[in-house]
Amino acid sequence: MVHDLRQILDGWEYEPGKISVRKIIGQDGHEKIQTRVDLGLLQFEPLGRPDGRRPYGCDSMLTFFETRLQEYIARNGDDEGFVLLSEDCRDLRHEAHLFYQRYLSLFVLEEYEGVERDTERNLRLIDLCRLYAESEYDRTALESQWGYVMMMHTRAKVYQAMDAERYDTALSLIEYGRERLIEWEANEERGEGESSAAELEVLDSLREELLEQIPANTPPRLESELNEALTCEDYERAAELRDKLSALRSDQQAG
Repeated sequence: MVHDLRQILDGWEYEPGKISVRKIIGQDGHEKIQTRVDLGLLQFEPLGRPDGRRPYGCDSMLTFFETRLQEYIARNGDDEGFVLLSEDCRDLRHEAHLFYQRYLSLFVLEEYEGVERDTERNLRLIDLCRLYAESEYDRTALESQWGYVMMMHTRAKVYQAMDAERYDTALSLIEYGRERLIEWEANEERGEGESSAAELEVLDSLREELLEQIPANTPPRLESELNEALTCEDYERAAELRDKLSALRSDQQAG
């Protein structure tokens, strides 16, 4: 068995500012994900909990507490009185960090379905702590991360739609993500000093990237150009685009 990390990392140097990821086959014969860090590497299981553990026989601490919540509601008729203790929330925060590290690696690998899965579960975890943590600290400790996780979740879904050339869906997903971020920032309970400006900027850039990929003279592209023309009060251009959209839709219906 090799114990010296230098032998494992030979030829894979750490590059500051870059997330470097690779896949390997572990000694168990199954695929693993490795991410290079300054003094070594992180290794994740591709499915289930990233560290491969099964707390209380469940695939994650989140699943364990969600199951407990559902059992509590079944016994009592509602969730009133259900609480997460400080040690419960500590364990959930640790688990959220594990999934965060893995979904960043999956994003680099362009495995967007996995990113969507891991970000969706971290959004549920944040909501669970917000709703049921016993202490104020534990209710808000992860709240500042919600905007980032929502942005990454949106990006993962948009890239999947783009790969499938579902441009209407991709545009709708970006708009929905933007709306959720704006609502989160406006929520008085989220805590002061938190802003979604950086996340909104990422989604705006993604929208521009998407528009560049959409073929010209297709409904999604023309609708986007029409909205832009209306925003700029270029009504002559807007009328021209409306005519193109109308003619294109008539042709599609006739076909």
